[in-house]
Amino acid sequence: MKDGILAHLARLVAWDTQNPPRALTTDAPELAYLQEAAGPGFRATFRDHGEGRISLLLIRGAPEVLFNCHLDTVPAGEGWTHPPLELVVEGGRAQGLGACDVKGAAAALLAAASASDAPAALLFTTDEEGSASRCVEGFLEEGEPDPRDDGGRGGHQNFRQVVVAEPTECRAVWAHRGYLSVRGQFLGTAGHSSDPRALEESANHRMGRWVAAAVERCRTLVRDGRPPCFNVGRMDGGEKNNVIASRARITWSARPGPGDSTEGLLEELTSLCSDPVEWTVTFAGPSLPHSRAQGDAARSFAGRMDLPVRPEPVDFWTEASLFAQTGIPALVLGPGSIEQAHAPDEWVALDQLEEAARMYRAIMEADGGRGR
Repeated sequence: MKDGILAHLARLVAWDTQNPPRALTTDAPELAYLQEAAGPGFRATFRDHGEGRISLLLIRGAPEVLFNCHLDTVPAGEGWTHPPLELVVEGGRAQGLGACDVKGAAAALLAAASASDAPAALLFTTDEEGSASRCVEGFLEEGEPDPRDDGGRGGHQNFRQVVVAEPTECRAVWAHRGYLSVRGQFLGTAGHSSDPRALEESANHRMGRWVAAAVERCRTLVRDGRPPCFNVGRMDGGEKNNVIASRARITWSARPGPGDSTEGLLEELTSLCSDPVEWTVTFAGPSLPHSRAQGDAARSFAGRMDLPVRPEPVDFWTEASLFAQTGIPALVLGPGSIEQAHAPDEWVALDQLEEAARMYRAIMEADGGRGR
């Protein structure tokens, strides 16, 4: 199966899905390739969610398990030793942009589906890396008309379990942090830098004071031995060094622990600033699981499927929580490690790709036989 997986992965890595710029359309030939590569018997639903976001849902038979996989990647960045959009296989590794996060998992899914005639449902999306997830949200809102459903419900309500393909070293994960993405603009009063009021009224100074306070507050918000994650992505402001800055802009993200709310962490951090500031939440994703019952259901599913598990939560966020929020139990399972993602010469181990394909196929066939 390895050769088939690598053939799919080479095609997927060559497909430029960097996000940004996220400029995709439903007539992309790679979407037709996905449908063909999955094997016969699939019916396809293509959707354009606007702003370069597209999704493809493939369904064969009447499955109760949905596999979800995003195909967009972060920008390649600097430091690559070979062209990012060319797959390089050496030393037991497959290297290329998105090979780990998560085109390797997509290639394994295609190989698993084409090697079996079992019922299967594959949802490919393209905006997970852009802190929006409109593809998944659109699917959950609209679903797909389903022949099993006489009530006109969206097809997603017929799924009893979701498997989200993200790098977990091929171990089932059912708990992870939430995700919060925020943009802010601090306001100051412009003037000559010789005015002592610059110490207090510079927008840059106000922003700097808030960042220092937010870092310190996160260090104290420890739960189960882990503080929330906090990161400032970008800061800029002012005009020049002899002018008091009237505006300063910042983007930051935070990740509350499993069971903690993004809303609570947002209020905790933004309340640290009494200076004039305009906050805009660009994305807020809940933690996983959404409830204790869903966590129990995901663990039970992993046990029935005989999946290796990672009992402790992971620190990254996935779209599994969006499915769970609607009442569908979800877990995360895919090849590779998060440490290999978003980095120059991104890679995934070949044996992990084969193991993922084996597990995905076993889930499909157990689902088809309802051996659960």
